[in-house]
Amino acid sequence: MKKALSVLSLLALSMVLILAGCSSASNDSDGKDSAKETEKAKKEGKDIVIAVQDNFTGMDPHDTNDTLSGSVQKTMLEGLVGFDKNMNVIPVLAEEYLANDDATEFTFKLRQNVTFHDGTPFNAEAVKVNFDRLADPESGLKRHSLYSLIEKTEVIDEYEVKFTLSEPFGAMINTFAHPAGLIHSPKALEEFGNDVARNPVGTGPFKFVEWKPSEGLEIVKNEDYWLEGFPKVDKITFKPVAENGSRIAMLQTGEADFIYPVPTEQVENINGKNGIEVESNPSIIVRYMAMNTLKKPYDDVRVRQALNHAINKEAFIKVVMNNQGNVLDSVIAPDVQFYAKQDAYAFDLEKAKSLLKEAGYENGFKTKLWGGNNSSAIKAMEFLQQQLAQINVEVEVVPMEAGTLSDRIWSVQNAEDAEIELYYAGWSPSTGDADWGMRPLLGGTEAYPPFSYNVAYYDNPKVDESILAALQTADLEKRGQAYEEAQNIIWEDAPWAFLSTDNTLAGKKNYLQGVYLLPDGSLSVSEIEIVE
Repeated sequence: MKKALSVLSLLALSMVLILAGCSSASNDSDGKDSAKETEKAKKEGKDIVIAVQDNFTGMDPHDTNDTLSGSVQKTMLEGLVGFDKNMNVIPVLAEEYLANDDATEFTFKLRQNVTFHDGTPFNAEAVKVNFDRLADPESGLKRHSLYSLIEKTEVIDEYEVKFTLSEPFGAMINTFAHPAGLIHSPKALEEFGNDVARNPVGTGPFKFVEWKPSEGLEIVKNEDYWLEGFPKVDKITFKPVAENGSRIAMLQTGEADFIYPVPTEQVENINGKNGIEVESNPSIIVRYMAMNTLKKPYDDVRVRQALNHAINKEAFIKVVMNNQGNVLDSVIAPDVQFYAKQDAYAFDLEKAKSLLKEAGYENGFKTKLWGGNNSSAIKAMEFLQQQLAQINVEVEVVPMEAGTLSDRIWSVQNAEDAEIELYYAGWSPSTGDADWGMRPLLGGTEAYPPFSYNVAYYDNPKVDESILAALQTADLEKRGQAYEEAQNIIWEDAPWAFLSTDNTLAGKKNYLQGVYLLPDGSLSVSEIEIVE
């Protein structure tokens, strides 16, 4: 027996996306409406500037692992399916799909009369070329692990393609909706090879113009976009602006039309003024401090637990997040499928000191904390530095530019060569499922860099077994039990200092509609328009 996706008409799809981006109310951390009356801002022309806090790392969705780059990629490239504002799977380049009961076979019927920006037709062969690339274990692509279960991709006819998995995987449709599944023009892949990271060619509403690292990336309207009536703006320029105050000033003066993230401490200052609206909503983004469990002293669970007890998580929410978030009480956020709440590590300095003494570090130790060089990351790292100083752990904060940080972390070929000690990070499982919230980050040796994102170099066979058990069944109850067991073990092992879940925070001029942040922190601008 087959299961079919509810197929939305183009009209329904476009209306869902438009309405999802139209809310002008901002929400505080308890979800109450706190929108303020403000004058209507004015806009001349149809060129948009969006200011973001970091540099992009690449425009190849198959070989990048940051949400920010993925947000820009989605403007130019599209996948078979995607997510709406509530992380529900919706059709994009596929009109519908069929899955067998064992979740080992997935057949997609494709949208017809769609072309890539270089004129290449979109069809089943184009899909096969892209997913053969992603599934190839020799590819070295950062996103390979998401699609490593694909054993075979078959072209049934010009507009139908079938995927066969090596084993059952109930979360596969969500995985196809992940931004890593965006589809390149086969001609561009052949012409540019891995240089497609600087020459993206897709089917999306916008076309690539140029990218100058540290300066910005420009895209223009795709006049031949398959969804009639879109896009509704002519050009978008993304500008990386690491300093929070500068981003805010750009929005206030009109130099930028939309910024994200809004620094938490500025929400009340700017909302409702200068034609600005701030939107705050719960997300599935988690904040944590990873500890390299292969290095001393972090190879001792007592040290890792001590650091968890030494950090006041409520103060982190108040001081660093300005109450725009909640304390993290599992490995994944509450709105992720198969979340299981854990008992929090209480803020207890005496307990932390006792654990360090048991582990042989009564006098503390020195260490380095890596992280981004944007204002928010530095603020968080300095808070952690101050907290750990209370138990004689002397932390050197080492902020790095996004590209440098990426190279230092993800280019490591052998775990024993990793220099990383502590790492302040955020993660958003952009499939909306516990699998992608756990397996790439904590899924044993197979998830070590450069293959995946386990920068804690954490390896517990019991966790690996639970994750594998969850992958091998499409039964939701069994998957839930397996993921709950894994969360319990990880929480006790404490490879991270568990910090917070974010609210998404974006600021925009109130003439903009159809632009919003998804719960995974990614940006959607496909439906963006200027409303006078």
